[in-house]
Amino acid sequence: MFGDMMGMMSKIKEAQENVEKTKERLKTVLIDEQTTDGLLKVTVTAAREVKSINVADELLEDKEQLEDYLVLTLNKALTKAGEINERELGAAAKDGMPNIPGLDNMFK
Repeated sequence: MFGDMMGMMSKIKEAQENVEKTKERLKTVLIDEQTTDGLLKVTVTAAREVKSINVADELLEDKEQLEDYLVLTLNKALTKAGEINERELGAAAKDGMPNIPGLDNMFK
C-alpha cells in the first residue's frame, strides 16, 4: 500500500510539472484575430496576454468605432485563447495523473 501511495504521489508531481511546462508553452502560442474589414488586428497568447494591436489609420478618426472594434476583436481572440488554454492544461493534468476511480470525470 505504501508503495502505491508513493507511486501516486510521484504521478501527481509529474502531472504538476506537465501543467507548469504547458503553461510556459502556452505563453508562446499566438492567436491572431481581426475585424472582417481588416482595419483592426490583435495578437494574443494562449496564456491570454495581449501581444500586439494594429489599428488602421482610418479607424483613428472614429473613436467609437475603434472602441467597439477593440472590444469585439479582443473578446473573440481571448475566447479562442481560453479554449486552447483549458484544453491544453486539462490534457496535461489528465495525462500525468494516477488512475484514481472517479477522477476522470473531473477532466471532461
